[in-house]
Amino acid sequence: MNRLRLTALSGAAVLTLGLAACGDSGGTGDNGGSTSDGTSVSGTIRIDGSSTVGPLSEAAAEAFQGKNPEVRVTVGTSGTGGGFEKFCAGETDISDASRAIEDDEIAACRRAGIAYQELQVANDGLSVVVNPENDWAQCLTVEQLKKIWNTGSEVDNWNQVDPSFPDQALALYGPGTDSGTFDYFTEAVNGEEGASRSDYNATEDDNVTVQGVSGDTGGLGYFGLSYLEQNSDKLTGVEIDNGRGCVAPSSETVQDGSYAPLSRPLFIYVKADSLRKPEVEAFVEYYLENAATLAEQALFVPLTDAQQAELQPKLDELKATAGT
Repeated sequence: MNRLRLTALSGAAVLTLGLAACGDSGGTGDNGGSTSDGTSVSGTIRIDGSSTVGPLSEAAAEAFQGKNPEVRVTVGTSGTGGGFEKFCAGETDISDASRAIEDDEIAACRRAGIAYQELQVANDGLSVVVNPENDWAQCLTVEQLKKIWNTGSEVDNWNQVDPSFPDQALALYGPGTDSGTFDYFTEAVNGEEGASRSDYNATEDDNVTVQGVSGDTGGLGYFGLSYLEQNSDKLTGVEIDNGRGCVAPSSETVQDGSYAPLSRPLFIYVKADSLRKPEVEAFVEYYLENAATLAEQALFVPLTDAQQAELQPKLDELKATAGT
């Protein structure tokens, strides 16, 4: 996860106030996530899983705890797979996931008798960016990106990417190896998380990438979609061809999944048994009601109205399973 995204989440007091204001639209928002009859809640809620979704859940936890000080929410980041291992072993109440649960994980939960519901809480999208003077790489294929970024790549000129491109030195910028954005991009493009050439301008500050690419005609970089939107006057977003034609990065193409493979849904998985605990039920209700604000604060792409509308029926179904 890049440092700017974490910085955006660090102002717990500001975020709590913001969510409290927007949460007054009804439901649990009126009582700050307490139970439907207005009684306060207490206890511990255990969350683990995706390092990408982690900051989103941390933001929800800080805001919720600000209004419910008797509740302690712990958020671990052992990765999506590690989170499901703990979830299906009965160690956590909620699992953060940057992908859907897989067959072996479903089987593990089934063997343990754990019922759950998948709830999408945000959309995630990355953008590949070039200098505005770059008029040749308006669209790049995933294979071209892999040719540039994969482990051992020695591509250092645009004409090595495509012979029709000009003789222009290629200057690469991107997040450091501790970033969730780095993990996501390398897995999506190079086919393996963490597999990347190392001879590029690595930074945990996306503003460095903005400055580097905008100041170099041959510059190429990648980071979260929100940074392209904030710097559209300085950078050009590259369309990506995943074999189905060129698709431009935008909130809409991230939300509908057509901007592949650099867009994905983000989930929380909630355990039915845990939902019987009033503090977990109140927290999940609060999380879902404030999903749009949380996503914007965390620099993700919010759910569409249709995606948001699916949440309450799914939660109601889980409540029925839990008998609450």
